[in-house]
Amino acid sequence: MAYCKFSDNLKYLRKQRGLTQKELGLKLNLSKAVISKYENGLGFPTLDLLMQFSEYFNVTTDYLLGVDHNKSIDVTDLTDEQINSLQNVVAEYRKLKEN
Repeated sequence: MAYCKFSDNLKYLRKQRGLTQKELGLKLNLSKAVISKYENGLGFPTLDLLMQFSEYFNVTTDYLLGVDHNKSIDVTDLTDEQINSLQNVVAEYRKLKEN
């Protein structure tokens, strides 16, 4: 089951970034064939590689595996004021979704 969710999530994240399988492979020193294998559920990355995917896409390994459906945003380099602004924007979107 995790294979399917991982493959779907990897493909979704890659496409969201507008990357081809080859381009993603180049960024992570992998071949297009390896990316294709993962996206088609024909293989599963090592823990180290799973962590690389997680870091590259700024998501948790739990998200990649389908355990956690929440995405996170890396705010490490932002000021407190910028983080506060982002939180306000998210709150506004949630209000719109409720209506």
